[in-house]
Amino acid sequence: MARGKLRIYLGAAPGVGKTYAALAEAHRRAARGTDVVVGFVETHRRPATEARLVGLEVMPRRTAEYRGRRFEEFDVDALIHRRPSVAVIDELAHTNPPGSRNGKRWQDVEDVLEAGIDVISTVNIQHLESLNDVVADITGVTQAETLPDEVVRRADQVELTDMTPEALRRRMVHGNVYPPEKVDAALANYFRVGNLTALRELALLWLADKVEAQLTKYRRDRDIDATWAARERVVVALSGGAEGDTLIRRATRIAARSGGADLQVVHIAGGDGLSATGGDTHNLARQRALTESVGGTYHQVIGDDVPEALLDFARGVNATQLVLGASRRGRLARSLSPGVGVTVSARSGSIDVHLVPHEKVAVGRRGTGGRGALSRHRRIAGFVLTVTALPALILSLVPWRDDLSLTSVMLTVLAAVMAIALTGGIWPAVAAAVGGFAMVNFFFTEPRHHLAVSQQEQLLALLVFIVVAIAGATVVHISADRARQAARATTEAQILANLAGSVLRGDDPLPALLQQLTDTFRLTSVTLLERRPGHDGPDSRNDSRCWQVVAAIGPPASTPGAAHTDIPIGEDLALALTGRALEAADRRIVEAFALQAAAALKQRRLADQAAAIRPLTEADRMRTALLAAVSHDLRTPLASAKASVAGLRGASDRFSPAQRAELLATADESLDRLARLVANLLDMSRLQAGALGVTAVPIGLEDAVPPALDELGEAARHVEVAITDDLPEVSADPGLLERILVNLIGNALRYSPGEPVSVTASAHLGRVELRVVDHGPGVPDDAHETMFTPFQRLGDRDNSVGVGLGLALSRGLAEAMGGTLSPEATPGGGLTMVLSLPQAEREETS
Repeated sequence: MARGKLRIYLGAAPGVGKTYAALAEAHRRAARGTDVVVGFVETHRRPATEARLVGLEVMPRRTAEYRGRRFEEFDVDALIHRRPSVAVIDELAHTNPPGSRNGKRWQDVEDVLEAGIDVISTVNIQHLESLNDVVADITGVTQAETLPDEVVRRADQVELTDMTPEALRRRMVHGNVYPPEKVDAALANYFRVGNLTALRELALLWLADKVEAQLTKYRRDRDIDATWAARERVVVALSGGAEGDTLIRRATRIAARSGGADLQVVHIAGGDGLSATGGDTHNLARQRALTESVGGTYHQVIGDDVPEALLDFARGVNATQLVLGASRRGRLARSLSPGVGVTVSARSGSIDVHLVPHEKVAVGRRGTGGRGALSRHRRIAGFVLTVTALPALILSLVPWRDDLSLTSVMLTVLAAVMAIALTGGIWPAVAAAVGGFAMVNFFFTEPRHHLAVSQQEQLLALLVFIVVAIAGATVVHISADRARQAARATTEAQILANLAGSVLRGDDPLPALLQQLTDTFRLTSVTLLERRPGHDGPDSRNDSRCWQVVAAIGPPASTPGAAHTDIPIGEDLALALTGRALEAADRRIVEAFALQAAAALKQRRLADQAAAIRPLTEADRMRTALLAAVSHDLRTPLASAKASVAGLRGASDRFSPAQRAELLATADESLDRLARLVANLLDMSRLQAGALGVTAVPIGLEDAVPPALDELGEAARHVEVAITDDLPEVSADPGLLERILVNLIGNALRYSPGEPVSVTASAHLGRVELRVVDHGPGVPDDAHETMFTPFQRLGDRDNSVGVGLGLALSRGLAEAMGGTLSPEATPGGGLTMVLSLPQAEREETS
C-alpha cells in the first residue's frame, strides 16, 4: 500500500489561522468528491473554527483517564479502520496521555500515513525541537510539547499560515483567539509585538531553509548547473595569500548589503593534495577563523583546474556572486596566461564576479614556496620546451661551432636539460638529454651531419653528458616527488583538521561530517549505510534489502555497490560516495572520514541510550534517597513513640496521671509525625511513578484552609488568614490541597519563629492564587529552584529536622491538579509561596 501524503500548516504563534486553513482545505477536497474526515480538531471554542466543522464528518474521540482526570483524545485505530482518503488531524506536537497507542500525536500521524491515508495537520514554530531553546530565550516560556524537525521536513507540503503581529493582536482584542478574561495577560506577556515579530522571522527562515533543500534536490535530480538567483549567496575564493583577510571582509559587506546573504569561503586544493594556488597553510587557518567569526562557512575543495573547480563549487551551492582577489602575478606571467580571475570571469555566466584589488597585486607569490610538484601542465610544458626551445638553442650555437669547444656546447645544452627537468620532470628531461645528445653529435662532432663520432674523447664526453643529464633529471624528479608528498601530507592534515572541527561543532556531528566530505571532494551525495541484522551473502553489497540508510547528504544511495566509491567500515557499515570516482590517493582521506562517521554514529547512539537511561537513573537516585530518608527520619518518631509506650507498659504505677498524659501525648505526636512522613514518602513515590490518583472537585479556599490549620495544631495560632467569601471556587482534590497547605504553612512557621504568617488569596484570569507569606530570613533568588529538589535544604543534605520533601511534594501535587507553585520575595524580607489553581467550571443551569 502506498504511503499517504502529509500536508502541514505551519504558524508562528497560536491564533494565526492554521486550523481554519486546514479545515478550508478539507472542504475544498470534499467538494471535489474526496472522502474526507476530521480525525481530531481542537477548536478552542473559537466560533469561526467551529463553523468550519459544519458539513464535515467528525470521528468520535476516545476517552482516556490519567491521574483521575478524563481526556478526549484522537482515536487512531478507529480512523485507520474507517480508512478515508484524507484525514484532518490537528496539533501535531500534542503529547498523548500514558496508555495511548503512541506517546506523541505525530507518531499517530505516522501510523495513519503508513495505512495509506493522506493527512492534513498543523504545528506552531515554537514546537520544533531545534528551536525550543531559541523560543524560550525570546518569550521566556519553555515549550513542554515538541517534535523532531525531521517530521516536518519530511512532509510532502508545508504551507506557512502567516499574519502580522499587529493583525494577530487585533484578533485577540476582538476575542477571536482567547476568552476576554485571558486577553490582557496574553497581550502583556507572550503576545508582545517583539515576541511575535521574532517568532514570525523564525517561521519564515525555517521554511526558507526547507524550500532551499527542495530546490537543491530538484536541481540535482535534473542536473541543472545554471545559477537560479532565488537567494543571494556570496562565494569567496581564497588562494592562501595574506590578501584573503581583505577578501573575506569585503565579501561580508557585500553579503550584508544584499540583505543578509549567505557567505561561503572556499579554497581549492589540487588533486595531488597540494594547494592549487600555492597557498600558505598559516594564512588559511587564520582566514578560516575569520570566516567563522563573521558567520560564514569554510570549505576546501579538491581540483587541479582552479577556475573549473571554483565555478563547479559556486554553481553547486547556487551562488549569485563570486569574490576573487586581483592577480598577484607579474606583468610577464599575465601576458603568458590570463590567470584565474580573468578565466573565471569569462566562464562565470550568470554569476557576478568581483575582482577585488589589494596591496599584493602584481608583486608575485613571495613566501608561498610554490607547489614544488609536477602537474600535468608542467609535464606538457617540459615536452614543449624539449621540442622547441632545445632545438632552437642548439641551432643558435651552430654558427659559432668553429669557435666553441665541444665541452662548452655540452655544458650549455646540459644547462638547458636541467631547466627542462625542473619544469617537466624526468621524462621530458630524458627526452631532452637523448635529443640533445643526438643534435650535438649531428652538428658538432666529426664527421658532421652524421650520427657518428670519429674521436673516442668526443664519444666519452657525449656519453658522460647523457648520463649526467639523466642523473640530474632523476634527482630533480625525486626531489619534486618528495615535495609533492610533503605538501600532500600538509594538505591532508589541513583537511583532517577541518574534519575534526566539523565533528566537534554541534550536538550531532554526523551531518556536518558528511557535508564536509561532500564539499571537499565535490560529490553529488554521501550516504552512510548500515547492514540490516541477519542479511548477508555473496552479493549483499548490491542488494538493497540488506542495507538501510543511517544518514545522507544529497540523494541517498540504496546500496554500497550502487555508488561510484564504496568505503567499507567494518562488517556492518559502509560509506557510499556518488558524483565521481575518486582516485586511489584520495581514499586515504576518505577512509579517515569513514572512521569518523562510524565514531559519530556511535556517539549519536550512545547519546540516545544515555537519554533513555536518564529517567531510570533518576528513579534509582530517588529510590536510594527514599531508603536513606526512611533509615534516618523514621527512627526519631518511632523511637520516641516506642519509648513512651514501653514506659507506660513497664512501670505505669510509678507515673502520676499528668506524667502518663504527657507520655501518651508524646507517643501520639510522634506517631502523627511518623504518619505524615510515611504519607509524604508514599506520595512522592507515586508522583515519580505517575500513579498518584487525583479527584478534582470544586472547592472554596475558605473551606480548605481551616482543616490544614487544625492539623498544624497549636502552631497555627500564629497564622493570619485573609480570604474573602466571594472568591471563585477552585478545581482541586481536597485531600491533596490540604496536604499542600499543611506543608506550605508549616514550612513558613518553621522558618519565621515568632513572626506571624499570612495566608491571602485573589482571582485573576481564570485562576485563583493563594499566597503564604512569611517574614523570615528569605531565600536568595538563585536558590529558588533548589528548594524544590527532594531531600535537600537550600543545597545541603542535612535532614536532622526532616526529610526535605515538603516543597518538592507540594509542587508535584499542585502540578498534578493543573496548578503551579512558585516562590517570590516578600517585600521587607521573607518568602512568599504562591499556589495558583484553576477556577472550577460553573455548571450551567436551565
